[in-house]
Amino acid sequence: MAHSPNGLNPVHTMKSAFAFGLVIASALAWAQQDGSSKPPIFRPKSEARTDLSSNTQKAVATPDGIGIRLKDIARFRGIRSNQLTGVGLVMGLDGTGDSAKIAPTSAMLSTYLKTQGIDSDPTTLTLKNAAMVMVTAELAPFAVNGQSMDVVVTSMGDAKSIRNGTLMLTALHAAGNPTIVYATASGAVSVGGYSEGSGGNSQTKGFVTVGRIPGGGIVEKGAPTTTVFDGKMYLELDDSDLTTAHHVESRINQVAPEFNALAENGATIQVTLPQGMSVTSAMAKLEAITVQVDTRTSIVINEKTGTIVMGGDVRLSPCAIATGSLSVKIEETNTVSQPAPLSTGTTTPVSNQKLQVTEDRAQIAMLKANTTIADLAHIFQELKLKPADIIAIFELLRQQGSLKARVLTQ
Repeated sequence: MAHSPNGLNPVHTMKSAFAFGLVIASALAWAQQDGSSKPPIFRPKSEARTDLSSNTQKAVATPDGIGIRLKDIARFRGIRSNQLTGVGLVMGLDGTGDSAKIAPTSAMLSTYLKTQGIDSDPTTLTLKNAAMVMVTAELAPFAVNGQSMDVVVTSMGDAKSIRNGTLMLTALHAAGNPTIVYATASGAVSVGGYSEGSGGNSQTKGFVTVGRIPGGGIVEKGAPTTTVFDGKMYLELDDSDLTTAHHVESRINQVAPEFNALAENGATIQVTLPQGMSVTSAMAKLEAITVQVDTRTSIVINEKTGTIVMGGDVRLSPCAIATGSLSVKIEETNTVSQPAPLSTGTTTPVSNQKLQVTEDRAQIAMLKANTTIADLAHIFQELKLKPADIIAIFELLRQQGSLKARVLTQ
């Protein structure tokens, strides 16, 4: 078989695609003069107009927000968790503990032996089966003496693994207050992975230097909790929002006027503890109240994964979206021109090219006034757009001014 001079195969196909991009044009003339709102109009390749209102289960926007219990969006001031930490030793490791270079591990082991009445020189201890670890836990609000909790154990030295180890009794303290012991922790460490090796080959799954001890912590002292301040209690929203705070104030005064709710700002609502009502009863009554939570008009885009999260209440002003593509296909075939026998001609390579140009018919979506993102999602589904194209459309809509929402790119 003959070859071309540059060493390529006889048949070489070259393809190049030129994306037209996305054209966003203003179309204010398409807005309805009577101010009514109808679903947008989609024009597919067949140029036949299709009303998207025929789609099944069309999404419905909620301009007033969604109803959620107060306990799911707010907490009472004074009710909070507390982080506890402590430094301990994990023993019983199969030669995967800290090396002799980690001096604090030797010192801790020597100190622990002294508490058991055994004197030892830290410099003479050979560490292979012990590892210094950081122990962390979360002290829940209203925790009482004797209550159990989960703890997390993390290696602090150069231990290869703490798998199958046992945490020795460790005191846990609150931040900035190392003199008060709020809990103790001990027990067998559970590691959700493994690391095995033999003969120069190894296999690892997960992290073997971090583990958990379910129920390994015991509360020794609960953190003080204050929820009433001069007869007032304060609800603090998880996400600050002025509209939601106003809804909470109005709803509480509507269903439970005895609390005399007052929104101080977008995050705090002050309520008065009614005379003769216990704090627990008041909190339970307030937590059960359902309020309308306002949703922000924002679109979050993760370009790395192509994920797009958008609120259904985001609305667009009249505009047009057109998308199309041009494809150019070049086929090249390399042949050889062979001279006749006994002639004076020479063998010459010949390149034959075939050019084919195809252009898809543009797909146009016309958006009328008060179109929501829920409506736009139906258009994207009909157009069968890729995530990259949808991201580009949102960015162009934002630049053109039709999209009145925050576009957050991660």
